[in-house]
Amino acid sequence: MLYSELVETYEKIERTTRRTEMTAYLVALLKKVPSEIIDKVIYLTQGKLRPDYEGLEYGMGEKLVMRAIALAAGCSLKDVEETVRKVGDLGSTAEILLRSKKKGVSLFDFMGEVQVERELTVNRVYDTLMKIARASGEGAQDTKVSLLASLLRDAKPKEAKYLIRTILGRLRLGIADMTILDALAISFGKGKGSREVIERAYNRYPDLGYIAKVLIKEGLEGVKNIGIHVGVPIMPMLAERLRTPEEILQKLGGVCIAEYKYDGMRIQAHKKGNEVTLFSRRLENVTHFFPDACELIRKHIKANEAIVEGECVAIDPDTGELRPFQELMHRRRKYDIKRAMEEYPVSLFMFDVLYVDGKDLTLTPYPERREVLKSIVEETDRIRLAEWKLVKSPKELEEFFEQAIADGCEGVMCKSLMPNAIYQSGTRGFLWIKYKRDYKAELADTLDLVAVGAFWGKGKRAGTYGALLMAAYDPGTDTFKTVCKVGSGFTDEDLAQLPKMFEPYIIDHKHPRVDSKMEADVWFVPAIVMEITGAEITLSPIHTCAWGVIKEGAGLAIRFPRFIRFRPDKSPEEATTVQEVIDLYRKQRKIVSK
Repeated sequence: MLYSELVETYEKIERTTRRTEMTAYLVALLKKVPSEIIDKVIYLTQGKLRPDYEGLEYGMGEKLVMRAIALAAGCSLKDVEETVRKVGDLGSTAEILLRSKKKGVSLFDFMGEVQVERELTVNRVYDTLMKIARASGEGAQDTKVSLLASLLRDAKPKEAKYLIRTILGRLRLGIADMTILDALAISFGKGKGSREVIERAYNRYPDLGYIAKVLIKEGLEGVKNIGIHVGVPIMPMLAERLRTPEEILQKLGGVCIAEYKYDGMRIQAHKKGNEVTLFSRRLENVTHFFPDACELIRKHIKANEAIVEGECVAIDPDTGELRPFQELMHRRRKYDIKRAMEEYPVSLFMFDVLYVDGKDLTLTPYPERREVLKSIVEETDRIRLAEWKLVKSPKELEEFFEQAIADGCEGVMCKSLMPNAIYQSGTRGFLWIKYKRDYKAELADTLDLVAVGAFWGKGKRAGTYGALLMAAYDPGTDTFKTVCKVGSGFTDEDLAQLPKMFEPYIIDHKHPRVDSKMEADVWFVPAIVMEITGAEITLSPIHTCAWGVIKEGAGLAIRFPRFIRFRPDKSPEEATTVQEVIDLYRKQRKIVSK
């Protein structure tokens, strides 16, 4: 299959802002893909080579990519730099320079050798990109540049644009995993009705390329049989939120287990013999950052094979007290890990088990899972079960909540004891309910929102962003709906780093998954999650969150929003949902009425 066929589809997708059209274009592409390369097409369309949890990176920054473009286009590095300054995108730069080159190309270009241009195939593109990603050791940079230049020499100008965007992680098609799941269901299942079966498999084995291959070869029955594999992360179960102990207990049948909600990073640990792999809630492989946590799992999880979940928390090495989340983020270094371990040691607080020695526990009720977890965790001062209590009254829950706050936690997580309390992978439900300190304040709820655009600053903020356009996630439409424009709460250091932080996500138009009535100065691919607080949630004629739900012709917005912190541990799809904003607004109205 020719790579140009993918590029034609990419161009169509990029030109539309309608998700239904995106899905239709993707379906048309998938139906003509040979079964043996369906996984490669899926990965390339996601802008990657393998699923995220494998952590495979190209290892090419902009400077190396510019060298490859110059080599392929037969121009100087300065020409590349000047062009990218004008057009603002290296993909478009490659397209322009290669178009100019090919207009006057001779058979004796490129160091006097006879050149025979070959059409790029999907296999050649994928295999060459894989060689680039795996090149290492002495001379690896030159090898990467040479391999990329070899592709660009044979690429049509438009193909070059998407090749460069792929290798820089900026494909920007607006296609989310949920859109691909829809396309797979329509292409190879029984229409959208089979989406649920495919999504369930994806939640247990989040590798769309693998799932596509199984679907083509074995059909929906094969997909139903996709199980849990140690070493492949499972999509985490998510929690809902409520404001009062009374509401929580009413929802959970009058009784629940309340656990400390630690201010750390949620990890999913996979143990197979002596091999331990750690994944973040975004399914990133974070093993490299936490060798001490790996050693705790290796020594103190008494099972040959296990998948367990816990909170990784930074601790004070002298007092043993818990440190805030921001200090834990110092551990995410590529280098000098040993020093980071000494400065920011961690403890593990385990709260769930999903798999033990061949037994899938995700369909086992939570009380039974907890007993299994208790039986396999050898507790020490550095690894133990999360602090918990069985509560049967609002007073007990409130007292335990206050105890958690006093011990340096965010709040508590309340978990159902009912027979249906299974592990709902990838799902947000009322089997787990968050009760956090921030939610107690009637007008100071915190929300995890996604930055979708920015507005240029003035005065002291000239040269950086003055405010960011923030959005809540709508799982029903797989879109991000605006809820506020935040400009306060940032330190000078925060403001200085914003342009660089968002640079990889800048696009020249509103992203197809963004629903906004406001026109931002700069638009972003929804990628970066931030925690935001505010005075209250109000009706808004300009924000699209919950548009028309509370009042016709109005959405919901946060009044006086303020930035608290970045949430690199959360994916955009794990942000606060539109329904959560609606629920918070309605509960707030009840309080005001009282």
